[in-house]
Amino acid sequence: MTTSVALPDGLLAPSYGTGSLAAVLPAVAGALGVDLTTSTGLRSADCRDALGLPSGVRRAVVVLVDGLGLANLAERGGHAPFLRSLAADGRSVLSSFPSTTAAALATFGTGTSPGRTGLLGYTQRNPATGGLATTVSWTEQSDPYRPGTKLSGPMRSEPEALQREPTVLQRLAEGGLRVTSPGPARFAGSGMTRAALRGPRYVPAEGLDAQVGTTVRELREPGLVYLYHGAVDKTGHKFGPSSWQWGDALEETDSELRRLVRSVPAGTLVVVTADHGQITADPAHQHDVAANAELARDVALLGGEPRAAHVYVAPDVDPRDVAARWAAVLGDDALVMLRDDAVAAGWLGPVAEHVLPAVGDVLVAARGAATVVDSRLHPASAREMPGVHGSLTATEMVVPLLVAQA
Repeated sequence: MTTSVALPDGLLAPSYGTGSLAAVLPAVAGALGVDLTTSTGLRSADCRDALGLPSGVRRAVVVLVDGLGLANLAERGGHAPFLRSLAADGRSVLSSFPSTTAAALATFGTGTSPGRTGLLGYTQRNPATGGLATTVSWTEQSDPYRPGTKLSGPMRSEPEALQREPTVLQRLAEGGLRVTSPGPARFAGSGMTRAALRGPRYVPAEGLDAQVGTTVRELREPGLVYLYHGAVDKTGHKFGPSSWQWGDALEETDSELRRLVRSVPAGTLVVVTADHGQITADPAHQHDVAANAELARDVALLGGEPRAAHVYVAPDVDPRDVAARWAAVLGDDALVMLRDDAVAAGWLGPVAEHVLPAVGDVLVAARGAATVVDSRLHPASAREMPGVHGSLTATEMVVPLLVAQA
């Protein structure tokens, strides 16, 4: 049961139903004739029908292009004639909150929600240790505000202990389907892979061209291939989504995905989606917690990312007081919500009991092109990053669902 919250203009409430990123892999399972239901109630046949996928498919490939929001694709579509042609049917899905890789990939991988997976952002408090965990790299800082302790070590929680939901890929593989994932060797067995995308047979392949080649070979036999591509997001973080470098990265992606569709066996279903979009940050609207006493007061730890913060308050402090101060300081640059209100509004979907302690006492969704950072935690390179994401704007939340059948 969720509570309706009136969002400011320009913000979209996340969804974890049949029109969301959570529905994509269950929908593909339905296209492959596999009947499954996720723990949040998504049925594969319902998802397949809602997303307009065919039935009776024997081979499928799902490509997730990190950072390719629908608005980004529309704005830079000249660099992607093939993907733009697939986007003509207008299909899209909504990302998670935060609209960031760790939360969205786990939502995508399990067909559930961040409140079930426990992957809540780029960084988050580890309730078992009190440290600040970085979920993408699966590392942890024990006391990031104490001088001399900023170096990270391995995260002190096993991926399967934090993320307890079975993945859709895992369930398909255990059911006898041939499931493969080509990707960089460094991702094989990584914490993020084990948490969000466990199940497939992982085949090392460096670069999108090699991954496409591996995908084509694997689909000589019936089954499913999952392919992740991170260059677009990485380029956007470094240069911004309006840069020529981003356009080049999109052009390469478009060319390789055209080759993929032309090379897979006849009848193969190809689905291309993304985890989130990207916006260009405005440095004039950056708020540094370390430089503002009202933001820093009573805050024990800051997690999340510059567009979507988890604020963990000090012991014996009323989160309402912290939320009121943050709302006063940030003004129109952010929507500030108490954890209980955000949970009741469904921002994180259904929330499991073991996940709740990892959620910030106060959640902050940036508006416009604003960001919230902490110079005690974030190096200059992170604070100056031009391309950012994580909040509830349409550019960050709406991602394409591109479908082709060879």
